[in-house]
Amino acid sequence: MSRILHNRIRSSLKKSAAWSCVDKRAVAFSIWTGKSMLLYKPIDPIHIPRRKYGMLVARALRGVLKIRYLLLGGAVGGGMTLNKKYAEWKDGLPDMGWLNELLPNNEQWDRFTTTLINAKERIGDQLQIDPRIRDAGLERAAEIRAWLEKRYEDAVAAAAANNIEPAPKIANNLQSRPAPTPTNGRGSAEDSNAYEKRVHALQEEVLALQARYQRELQRLEQENRELRQQNMLLKQGRQLPVRKMKRSLIDMYSAVLDELAGWEAGEAGRLPRVVVVGDQSAGKTSVLEMIAQARIFPRGAGEMCTRAPVKVTLSEGPYHVAQFRDSSREFDLNKESDLADLRKEVELRMRNSVRGGRTVSAEAIAMSVKGPGLPRMVLVDLPGVISTQTVDMASDTRDAIKQMTKTYMDNPNAIILCIQDGSVDAERSNVTDLVASCDPSGKRTIFVLTKVDLAEENLANPNRIRRILEGKLFPMKALGYYAVVTGRSRKDDSIQSIREYEERFFRSSKLFKDGLVTPSQVTTRNLSLAVAECFWRMVRATVEQQADAFKAMRFNLETEWKNTFPRQRELDRDELFERARAELLDQAAELSAMPAPAWERTLQAALWAKAAERVFAGIYLPAAAAACDDLDKFNTAVDIKLREWAERELPAQSVRAGREALRDEFAALMARAPDADPVYEPLKRAAVEEALRRHCWEERAQDVLRVLQLNALQDRCVASRAHWDSAVALMEQALGERLSAVEKELKALTGPGWKERWLYWQSASEEQRRRAEVRAELERGGSRRPNLAHDELVAARDNLRRRGVEVDNDYIRETWSPLYLKNFLQSAQARARDCKKSFYLYSQQNETGKECCEVVMFWRVESTLRTTANALRQQIGNREAARLDRELREVLDEMAADPELKKKLLSGRRVELAEELKRVRQVQEKLEEFIEALSKEK
Repeated sequence: MSRILHNRIRSSLKKSAAWSCVDKRAVAFSIWTGKSMLLYKPIDPIHIPRRKYGMLVARALRGVLKIRYLLLGGAVGGGMTLNKKYAEWKDGLPDMGWLNELLPNNEQWDRFTTTLINAKERIGDQLQIDPRIRDAGLERAAEIRAWLEKRYEDAVAAAAANNIEPAPKIANNLQSRPAPTPTNGRGSAEDSNAYEKRVHALQEEVLALQARYQRELQRLEQENRELRQQNMLLKQGRQLPVRKMKRSLIDMYSAVLDELAGWEAGEAGRLPRVVVVGDQSAGKTSVLEMIAQARIFPRGAGEMCTRAPVKVTLSEGPYHVAQFRDSSREFDLNKESDLADLRKEVELRMRNSVRGGRTVSAEAIAMSVKGPGLPRMVLVDLPGVISTQTVDMASDTRDAIKQMTKTYMDNPNAIILCIQDGSVDAERSNVTDLVASCDPSGKRTIFVLTKVDLAEENLANPNRIRRILEGKLFPMKALGYYAVVTGRSRKDDSIQSIREYEERFFRSSKLFKDGLVTPSQVTTRNLSLAVAECFWRMVRATVEQQADAFKAMRFNLETEWKNTFPRQRELDRDELFERARAELLDQAAELSAMPAPAWERTLQAALWAKAAERVFAGIYLPAAAAACDDLDKFNTAVDIKLREWAERELPAQSVRAGREALRDEFAALMARAPDADPVYEPLKRAAVEEALRRHCWEERAQDVLRVLQLNALQDRCVASRAHWDSAVALMEQALGERLSAVEKELKALTGPGWKERWLYWQSASEEQRRRAEVRAELERGGSRRPNLAHDELVAARDNLRRRGVEVDNDYIRETWSPLYLKNFLQSAQARARDCKKSFYLYSQQNETGKECCEVVMFWRVESTLRTTANALRQQIGNREAARLDRELREVLDEMAADPELKKKLLSGRRVELAEELKRVRQVQEKLEEFIEALSKEK
């Protein structure tokens, strides 16, 4: 019907010429402002014969346009046209399809949450994603859709209620109200006023609805941005920021105990905690699990399960979860899969703590368990005391367990939960005497008899159990005695089933029926309440005293620091390490900032130190000895030997020289640091040495160097006087260093000279005097060849025999070798001095002369080393310095993760005092925070 009326209205408008001049913009303006602009349009005088009739038509048009705006609410006007205009108003409202686009459907929510969970698994369970996000989003979307549908149904109902009377026919497509009757002007005005009031009311309602839509849209967009941000963080492998929440009292107290873990000084171990002790397989772990209401520990058939202390912090919470102190993963204790993972993790941590052939470890494993109705306390489960060692245990296992148990029980504020197996003979107990020695008065001991169901079956005299629970059987004393049942020897039983079995047993037990025990002495529920009450009573009585003790300790340490290190800040190992790290990285950055000439001088010196021996002993001397004053032969031998050297040894020698230059520059940079702190110098040296040890030069660098070196050795032309003088200086330096070494060798062979004998009263040995005789004879012979001929050897031997010196030919050759080398070096020095002034003659011969060929050889070597130094400098600046910096950072990161290495490299009283002072402050602050929270709870 609405569509039929709509078509009629359109046809009527086409036939009517009175509306031909209506402007669309005027219609739009009238809809949003409620004012008609058509009143200012000229009206055809043919259709208005009289002014009165014209005013009436104008008033009707004005009402019609107002009625069009009122159709936004769809509540007035009635009739078929109202229905049609209501649909137009609904189309004009903000499209609610944005909700469907913005709010994901079920499939999108599933896919999104699955992506989050997979990302969580990829980052190693660093963040737990609550799958209830999907349900919360779907519930919120359903609420919004239901609210919108209700608003739509209310509007439709209002339109139906106001559409009781049929609407008059109209001849235009504008929504209109009923035309006022011309006979009753007052009634028409009243209807118009009521109509306008309804219009304003609907307008306000529409605006409020739009504002609510906008607020809801902004909220959903904000949530969408947060979800996208979280998804991005998960993809990057980063952990989401955790909002700081108010911690419970027991969590604050557990944090204090964590700070004191492994600290043996003074009052460190005197804070209250519940220590669970007992013989092996007495049921200690089962009692703790019953208190924690979850099977959180691994089981073993007849073997030791607890190999290290396990500190369990129990607290109340909305969900039953467990979490390790050093991990962010939460284990849902209501899921069997998470329970299995938790037990595996506990077993793995225990096995890791007993490496190195040990059976038990003193390193505590800290975990927290939260859940509805759990008591608030801190328990420490210790390995069971044993009487006999097996062959697969370490030799000190029994003594180590007793010493560990005694250490925990010696704490005067520790509550001892002594577990005794009721199914075995009391005389076989090992722990009762140990407990009695630590707490002879029994003021902090609670005795627990486990496996009472088995004891009742096996014992012929139930009075024995009564005597145990009355404290009359064992010599030890206790605050209270309790009997519990922790299972039926079936590891698959749940905590709830065990608790129900325990309650059924005690209800039907002879212990109750015969009045042997009181109801308050049985069940783990009563035990946990009693232990928690005793624990908090002990905490309230001692915590302020412990805080005062730490306050006094802090004052003493601060006084010692001010007297010993008055001008230095209190930096602990971590702060010193970070400071050394920053300085070391800054010094590493200075390597790239060194000027190129300085780098090349350093590298060239390092290259010559590596190559000097090879150039002199492997190239120059053999070529000169083989040539025997034949310059062509000398040049040929030099060419061959230089090429072999460049192809085989020189590239590797150059890389080693580059690494040594880096090491030397690092050492020089650290030595030049003006304000270097000596306390972390060992750390810096160790880091640099390890980084240089790991640093490997780029593999293709040797190939590049080989090509450059071979090309440089081919150049035999000395282009300038400066290069010529530099080659002569290198030759003289090499000859002088070698000559000094040879003279020292001859002096060691032939003994001190006349100067040492007369001035320093030194005398020669018999062997040295004989060497001196041989040297004198060879110098008289005047040979210039590197190897003596046979007749020269015979003549020298005969002459020495006449003087009473008996030597053989080898003895003469050994003496001649350094003597010849000395003579050759002296003559080579003379040639170098002569060649120093021969550059002009060399240049006039166009490099074809054979004179001063030794200088040309040294020029070729120097040019090759200079080219190599330039190439090494470029490699260091482009790649090697950055690679060394990266390796240095890796070494520092590894050192930062190794506390033992940091302790070894950063040592001394200054570091130890700062570390102790930092820990005392942390403990004192946490204790004061806990005391403040405890006083508020009171």
